[in-house]
Amino acid sequence: MSQSLTNRLLLAKWWKIVAIVLMCYTLTAGLLMPVPKLDILNETIRNAYFHVPMWFGMMLILLMSLIYSIKYLRTGNLRYDYVAIEAAKVGVLYGLLGLTTGMIWAKFTWGAAWNGDPKQNMAAIAMLMYLAYIVLRGSITDQDRRAKVSSVYNIFAFVALFPLLYIVPRLTDSLHPSSGGNQGFVAYDMDGWMRLVFYPAIIAWTFLGLWVASLNVRATYIEEGISLES
Repeated sequence: MSQSLTNRLLLAKWWKIVAIVLMCYTLTAGLLMPVPKLDILNETIRNAYFHVPMWFGMMLILLMSLIYSIKYLRTGNLRYDYVAIEAAKVGVLYGLLGLTTGMIWAKFTWGAAWNGDPKQNMAAIAMLMYLAYIVLRGSITDQDRRAKVSSVYNIFAFVALFPLLYIVPRLTDSLHPSSGGNQGFVAYDMDGWMRLVFYPAIIAWTFLGLWVASLNVRATYIEEGISLES
């Protein structure tokens, strides 16, 4: 993605309008539309419109952060580094929100907010890993060195993210769907009505996160005296 295209996306309005519309739809339909009456889950299944899409959004936004870290290492353009860190911050925020909504869900379905489940533990380690990325950046004062070191760290963090979230939990017993031999949540719990909300929710939460990241990037550009038009 070229710098001019990045700037155009930062200034574009259409995807932000889509984010607002889909988020309003998600919140309204997610609370009011019918859901399957399943044992244990009951009404907590509505958390699927929040907890799961937040994790999807987190992965996509952290992927964006990875791409821009690679682009910085290839070009040395600090603009890409600014995008990478702001995207990572939003990704961490989504990850923490995902952990929080997951704990609330676990309280009602597993009996305790934190069960030491492998999925929970690995997700917590992943978030600590990315929080370390943010702290690492703050500890280096030289701008170029900070960008290079943190970009390399960001690449390794993303590479470690998939094994932590999607491989390790499958290798041992787990209460979490799609882990420890369990079926995935979508495979047996969602009906047609839920899918009408679930898939737009993924787009809504992802676009909302990108919007927040874009605002932070623009604020950083203003602080650094960088023009979006250049």
